Amino acid sequence: MFRLASTRSNLLALAQRRALHVHVPTAQDKAAVASILKALEIDPHNPNPGVYDGEWRVGSGAVREQINPATNEVIARVAEGNVADYEQVMLKVEEAKLIWRDIPAPKRGEIVRQMREALNDAKDPLGRLVSLEMGKIVPEGLGEVQEYIDICDYAVGLSRMMAGKVIPSERPGHFMMEQWNPLGAVGVISAFNFPVAVYGWNSALALVCGNPVVWKGAPTTNLASVATTKIVSKVLEKNGLPGALAALCTGAADVGQAMAEDKRIALLSFTGSTAIGRKVGTTVQSRFGRPLLELGGNNAIVVMDDADLKLAVQSILFAAVGTAGQRCTTVRRLFLHEKIEKQFMTALIAAYEQVRVGDPLSDSTLCGPLHTTAAVAAYKDGLVKVKEQGGSILYGGEQIKAAGNYVQPTITRISPTAPVVQNEIFVPILHTHTFKTLEEAIAMNNAVGQGLSSSLFTQNPSNIFKWTGPSGSDCGIVNVNIPTNGAEIGGAFGGEKETGGGREAGSDSWKQYMRRATCTINYSGTLPLAQGIKFE
Repeated sequence: MFRLASTRSNLLALAQRRALHVHVPTAQDKAAVASILKALEIDPHNPNPGVYDGEWRVGSGAVREQINPATNEVIARVAEGNVADYEQVMLKVEEAKLIWRDIPAPKRGEIVRQMREALNDAKDPLGRLVSLEMGKIVPEGLGEVQEYIDICDYAVGLSRMMAGKVIPSERPGHFMMEQWNPLGAVGVISAFNFPVAVYGWNSALALVCGNPVVWKGAPTTNLASVATTKIVSKVLEKNGLPGALAALCTGAADVGQAMAEDKRIALLSFTGSTAIGRKVGTTVQSRFGRPLLELGGNNAIVVMDDADLKLAVQSILFAAVGTAGQRCTTVRRLFLHEKIEKQFMTALIAAYEQVRVGDPLSDSTLCGPLHTTAAVAAYKDGLVKVKEQGGSILYGGEQIKAAGNYVQPTITRISPTAPVVQNEIFVPILHTHTFKTLEEAIAMNNAVGQGLSSSLFTQNPSNIFKWTGPSGSDCGIVNVNIPTNGAEIGGAFGGEKETGGGREAGSDSWKQYMRRATCTINYSGTLPLAQGIKFE
């Protein structure tokens, strides 16, 4: 049951006395932009080719202006591909597949190792390009490139460890084993919020597993797609390998639809909204392809009365405000034990006051802009719904007047059953609620349709094992005493229910990119049948 604490009026008064540190740019730093583009071989004046299959080509689709969300100025332009370009790319991908699958896995791992070195050499400009084009702060942009580097390290080791099993056969003179073989072409449709890392998770594993990769990134982050492909393709070309192993076809939704319908795409990884992911998954499954879906999250943090409150405040600040609330693992819902609600909210609002909103390229900024003007509109509409549905704004709640897409990180108080709480709004809005028991908090955590990430703050082992056990959180990521975001690549990343069920990165996620064959070899010279069957 939802309870409005008696401290609500005090919290509102506290929030009204506080203001964010805001220092937003009026225009992009031309020298900084020029330096980033030059380092990554991106043309600031003419349309950049948006199609690659061993050769760079100007696409036949639209020429898209890539926008800096900090100022809404044009960074550069990309000539996108269309379905005809995609079809041409896939011809090259099919040729490359035949070559790559027969190269031993450790040799494929060596190529990925060289890609890792090339990415590491370009980490600073590529990370800054992510910040410039997407809007996340520089430490997060650099961290995203590091994720790609890390998954390459993981994939290189994996290339010598993708072992099947030897299985005892019940028949004398027979040998039974599992054999893992390349699956086929892997398609990747990535989202704007992680324009490099998600491709990296998929491509590093797909390549060591023996599969070519064709990529369509989000149109609003085409520059990141082009720059990343330039880096990895040079490794392929240097080694005399087909560039189509890391093919790129930028473009609009029609290219994505073609990928979903294409039987040549054995596995399609899609990152995006639940609504679009449901259509993609249905389309891929209808042709018996493999969909790998990373969809919406509506993540929650639960803070018990025995929690380390300082640690919880630090974690929630990063989980709610980091990337301006535009991670799939951003915390959207905060459940506080009623005994600590007043103390905790006072500390959380004080922490929000220290957030520095501004230019993502500035070292002092903690929260950059939203990615698009449409996101600003979603932020404003979400807060209207909060008020219409009986909620209140405890902190923030305003668009920041600026050339860019800036808003105030916001905290609300609203019933956990309110319609606006049931689906994520991809902006920095944190809904807060109170509870009496852990069981009540678990029920509220599990009540929404999504199941990506969750976290519990407690020092009680009983609470920890309840939370992580069969009657606990129903999410794919179930944390304790850390934020909902910032996952490591060693574990499988993904969620349940309307999050799609896909798993990327570590653990045994690599198996999705391969086909398993159970092989029985008869060396006996006779034909004993299984289950003792006689057929004579």
